[in-house]
Amino acid sequence: MSPEMEFVKYLGKGTYGSVDLFRYNKGDGSTFYTAVKISDHKSFDREFQILSELKGCPRIVQVFGNSLIQGTDSNGKEVYKMPMEYAAAGNLTSFIKRNKNLSDSMIKDFTRMILQGLVSIHSLGYVHCDLKPDNLLLFPRYDEESWNCSYDLKISDFGLSIKAGEDSDCWEIDSPFVGTPVYMSPESVDDGSVEKTLDLWSLGCIVLEMHTGKTPWVGVSINDLQEFLAEGKNVPEIPNTVPCDARQFIETCFARKLEDRGTASELLLHPFLIRETKGMLLRRRRRTPAKVEELTKKPSKLKVITSKSPEFKKIANKPRRIKILPPRPPISSFVPV
Repeated sequence: MSPEMEFVKYLGKGTYGSVDLFRYNKGDGSTFYTAVKISDHKSFDREFQILSELKGCPRIVQVFGNSLIQGTDSNGKEVYKMPMEYAAAGNLTSFIKRNKNLSDSMIKDFTRMILQGLVSIHSLGYVHCDLKPDNLLLFPRYDEESWNCSYDLKISDFGLSIKAGEDSDCWEIDSPFVGTPVYMSPESVDDGSVEKTLDLWSLGCIVLEMHTGKTPWVGVSINDLQEFLAEGKNVPEIPNTVPCDARQFIETCFARKLEDRGTASELLLHPFLIRETKGMLLRRRRRTPAKVEELTKKPSKLKVITSKSPEFKKIANKPRRIKILPPRPPISSFVPV
């Protein structure tokens, strides 16, 4: 690493490595922070290659540089380092724990951002294979006038990602999971071959978790989970507290038939995500009422019509029609005595 790079703190652990925070002191006195993923795993080069292909995609965490940086860790072991964007707000897991109850609008915004990221990933033929809140990073964005904070969500950690239709190296007969078990789909445990629909099932788990604050399959052991997924008859429980439109979206992600899950692009058009936008477009703009001062300053125009004016003559010379109505019959034929 460059001598200007100063270690700040340990951030966490990824699929095949750890992530540290470094501070870069520029010559002009400004400071720049970057997250650096460190690993010695053989898949690290593949992850960097995938992220390089996804450069410029706004919903994917961005890497810096054109190649991995070779170095050594604290034990003198040879490792590779990959500088990336630093997500100051952490990941979605910690965000859910801090905020507990996320608003419906925030859940929809995050879901929309995840799908936009999946559109980019799937368009290149890749499957993420380990989509979960831990791998969804949040970047705070502040309004310059009000200083209100909103968040950009980006997908990270492509250590398990492979091309659609390929067999995962992680799948084993005794442990048939290509990613984190509780986010895996039934078809992914069959033979280790993955399709893009796996990421959509994982997305349904994430949306459910944002609504409930709990991971899917709570209380289910790994052995039972493996059996449930292999049978393909069970899905994570959706509580009655989940709104109807969100429930329908999650059920679409959990569809047994892969074609019924659709694609990431199609899910962006699901009523769960577009109903709110349509409602905003259909609302008529209210006309801003004029200020009292503006009304009092404007002179009132009064037009006087005299008997000699042409307007008066038109009215006076116009023949009048009189319609004679018959007398109205009495309401009742009874006469009070």
